[in-house]
Amino acid sequence: MALRERIVITGVGLTAPNADNLTDFRQALLTHKSGVQWFETRHMGKVLAGVCHFDEFLYQKKKERRRGTRAGSIAIYCGNEALKDAGLELPNDPSQSAATSRVGVYLGITEHGNVETENEVWNLQQFENNPQYWSHHHNPRTVANNPAGELCLNRGITGPHLCLGAACAAGNCGLIHGAQMLMLDEIDVALCGGVSESIHTFGIFASFASQGALGKNEDPAAASRPFDKNRNGIVASEGGCVFVLEKLARAQARGAKIYGELAGYASNTDATDFVLPNADRQAECMRAALKKAELNAMEITIVNAHATATPLGDTQEADAINRVFGDYPTVHVNATKGFIGHCMGAAGALELAGNLPSFTDGLIHPTMNFNEFDENCRVRNLVYGEPLKVENVRYVMNLSSGMLGINTAVIIKKFHP
Repeated sequence: MALRERIVITGVGLTAPNADNLTDFRQALLTHKSGVQWFETRHMGKVLAGVCHFDEFLYQKKKERRRGTRAGSIAIYCGNEALKDAGLELPNDPSQSAATSRVGVYLGITEHGNVETENEVWNLQQFENNPQYWSHHHNPRTVANNPAGELCLNRGITGPHLCLGAACAAGNCGLIHGAQMLMLDEIDVALCGGVSESIHTFGIFASFASQGALGKNEDPAAASRPFDKNRNGIVASEGGCVFVLEKLARAQARGAKIYGELAGYASNTDATDFVLPNADRQAECMRAALKKAELNAMEITIVNAHATATPLGDTQEADAINRVFGDYPTVHVNATKGFIGHCMGAAGALELAGNLPSFTDGLIHPTMNFNEFDENCRVRNLVYGEPLKVENVRYVMNLSSGMLGINTAVIIKKFHP
C-alpha cells in the first residue's frame, strides 16, 4: 500500500518560542534552550507560555497586520520563509494567477477566532457594550480559513486554500492533506503545516486550569516535563511551521534540496472520550502508518512523541508506543514540548521539523526536563540528557493527537534518489 507518488519536503519555514528558523531551532533542541517564559494575559495575570519573537513586519505591512490576525501573521512569516528556503519564486500579483493557481495552502489549526472575539468583547465593555464599536474586520478575522487565506492574500496565491481544524493533531493533518492533494494531481506545490495564536486568548489558560491540566513551575524553562514523574500539565504556546511539498520529479527537475521523503501516514479517531487519549486507537494509528509505508516497526529510528506532559495523556501514549515499538532496541523515542511547550495547531509540524536534520547530522535531540519515570509511564528507549548519536537515521515517525480523540502518525524517510 505504498504511496502512489514520491512526495518530498523541499522547504521549511517556522517560528517557535525558542527560534525563528530551522537552523536555530535545531540548535536550540540540541543545547537545551527553552522558549517558555512568564506571559501576562487578560484575567489570568502571569502565566507560563511559549512566546514567539519573529519579525511580524518582515513580509507584511503594518496596515495589513492591523487588519489581520496573529495567526495570519505567523502563517505569512512561515509561508514566506518556506518558499525562500525552497528556492521558489512566486509572483505577488494575483493578476498573474496562472503562475500560482497550482499552489495549494493547507494549514492545520486548533481553535481560531477566539482571540479576536475576546478582544472585541473587551473593547465593547469600554463603550458600555454599544455594538457600533464592534469591528467590521471581525468576520474575516474569525472565519476558520483565515490564516491560510491571509497567506494567499500576501503572496497572490490563487490555488486552493484550507485550514484544517484537527485540534492538536492539526499540524500533521495539514501535511497529510497537502500530500494527498499532490498525489491527486490537484496542485504542483503544497504549502502545508500548522499555525497557532492560542496564547493570546485567556480562555485557553482558564480552560486548562479548570481541567487541572495547566503546567506550573517556578522556573519557566522547567515547566513542561514530558514523561517525567513530576509532570503536572500543559504549557500553552504559539507558533507555526509551513513545509513546501512537491512531487519528487518536479523537485529534481529544478535542482531543489530535499529534507526528506514522505513514506507513510495515518489518522484515526478514539471515539471514546472528549479529552482522554485511547492507547488502543493510538497504537492502531501507528500500525496503520507503518502498513502504508510498507515498514516493520523495527525499521523506524526516531519516534517523536506527542507527549503533552499531562499525567494521563503521557501515560496512555507511553502504553501505545511501547506496544508498537517496545521490543526493538534500535527504535528511539524523543519529545519536543519540554523545549517549547505545546504549540497546539502547530505542534505536529514544528516537532517534525525539529527532527528532520537528524537525517544529516545523525543526532537525536533529547527530551528536555526529563529526570525520572513513574511506574505507569515508562517509555522504553527514551532519549534524554544529551543528544544521542546514531549510525544512520533512516525513518522518523511523528505522532500528534488531540481532543475529541483524533490521532495522527506521519513517517518521513531519509531521501535517496
